[in-house]
Amino acid sequence: MPRVRTTLSLRDRLGTVRARIGIARNRYKIHPGLYCVGNPAPESPVLVTANYKLSFDALRKELNGIDAWILVADTRGINVWCSAGKKTFSHDEVALQVKRARLAEIVSHRELILPQLAAPGIAAHKLKKACGFRGIYGPVQARDIPRFLHNDRRIGDGMRAVTFTFRERLVLVPVEIALVWKLFLLVVIGMFALSGIGPDLFSWQTALSRGMLAAGATTLAVLAGALLTPVLLPWIPGRQFWFKGALAGGFAGLLYTLTAAGETSLPDRAALLLWITAAASYMAMNFTGATPFTSLSGVKYEMQRGLAFQCIVSAVALILWLAAPFTG
Repeated sequence: MPRVRTTLSLRDRLGTVRARIGIARNRYKIHPGLYCVGNPAPESPVLVTANYKLSFDALRKELNGIDAWILVADTRGINVWCSAGKKTFSHDEVALQVKRARLAEIVSHRELILPQLAAPGIAAHKLKKACGFRGIYGPVQARDIPRFLHNDRRIGDGMRAVTFTFRERLVLVPVEIALVWKLFLLVVIGMFALSGIGPDLFSWQTALSRGMLAAGATTLAVLAGALLTPVLLPWIPGRQFWFKGALAGGFAGLLYTLTAAGETSLPDRAALLLWITAAASYMAMNFTGATPFTSLSGVKYEMQRGLAFQCIVSAVALILWLAAPFTG
């Protein structure tokens, strides 16, 4: 029986950093099956989690001084909330791991403590029918597990609440920026190429000067959508993320056109302002699936409106940027 520690090693912490910035994030997982912490007995609790290593580590580091079993489901290396929504963290998968681990021969009880956020994918009555174990939904946060266990498996104040605090929003920023760098490079290269088009057909000098402005605008748009919007989320008007991102991008774009691009033509400045607004709106919209503010239908509704806005504004920005050299 694999026994795991409740303290994270340097390798674990480095792996966490790599996953947070998007390096090998989709392959950061452990083998499904049964693990233990401490010296669990047949009557010790069985805690269920996903095989995404960040989820596994988040659970085990909170079990210091607790003897327990950890049953890891095969969620394809996806975290608890997302895998439950995708139905890879399901009652059938948990039941399969119960049977493979021969858990009924190891523990004397018939209870599984499930993550609260796994509820969309796990029906407790179907789980019991499939494997004979009753599912008990624990707290949302792993840090509340010790209090939950010591409180005779009763949920205390705040244990069911899903929060989206400043720190929790900030944790998402490196991932959002890391995931977009390839697209960012392609966009910037395309901008340099388009920036040189003018009355002389193509000018390398113009491509460099206008391309640098466009690259700066794109960088600012990414920061406005992926950093400024989540940091100032409660104070930016509106409910939908694309709209919040558009406001943040519009403000950042206005400052950019008044400073770095202050001496360019009016069409150039208008194009840069519109581009920053649209790109920031797109970046901010990525947060819709990471918050308790939106449902699946709400995300789809927001994306329909947001993408339409972003496409139209980006198209106008492109037309103005291409037309600007011919209007001087």
